[in-house]
Amino acid sequence: MGGATSALDRLQTRLGHRWSQPELLTRALTHRSFGADHNERLEFLGDSVLSTAVSALLYRRYGDSAEGDLTRVRAHLVREDSLHRLALELDLPGLVRLSDGEAKGGGAQRPSILADALEALIGAVYMDAGYEAAAGVVQRLLGPLIDSADLNRWSKDPKTELQEWLQGRRLPVPAYRIVATRGQAHAQTFEVECAVSALSLAERGEGRSRRIAEQEAARRLLDQLKANDGPDGPLQA
Repeated sequence: MGGATSALDRLQTRLGHRWSQPELLTRALTHRSFGADHNERLEFLGDSVLSTAVSALLYRRYGDSAEGDLTRVRAHLVREDSLHRLALELDLPGLVRLSDGEAKGGGAQRPSILADALEALIGAVYMDAGYEAAAGVVQRLLGPLIDSADLNRWSKDPKTELQEWLQGRRLPVPAYRIVATRGQAHAQTFEVECAVSALSLAERGEGRSRRIAEQEAARRLLDQLKANDGPDGPLQA
């Protein structure tokens, strides 16, 4: 019990918010597999608060940028993969409450579960102390990344950038296919493979929609291509 309490204390310190209604914190960390008092409603709320708070941060930081560029950067910041990385930094795998079956199936490491839990935490802050407190948490989590970001690096979505990268080297466009789907119809997770047959390369991505999974797979493949594309790299045109 003491260890769990210490871990929750550390989480609240990292977030910069201490709940006056601790039941909200507990609910935010509870997956639907664990019981009826789960975090899906808080996740729904936190998703909206996160989007609004990130939009405000970007508006202030990049005041001269076009709406389309800001939209793409926001999508990059709030996508599942980005939230998953933040959740890992916050040690959420050890805090989410799962059924025995979900835990044995690796649920504590599943990107969708951890990203949802992080959004639920933001929603729980909003319910506990209002928008300004929740926006403050978002600022602490994402502000440094936004302040140091190169807007041009995120000006295009990964699928578009990957296609242009390949076309610029006279290579065929990538092929996408669904590898697996998990979960119930209303809460599915898609796993998609993005492959460039001409280079014998492929990467996989996961997401709560096929589009999100495709973007994540494209991003991972693009990162691999860029890492190998240099003055002496094997992918140089």
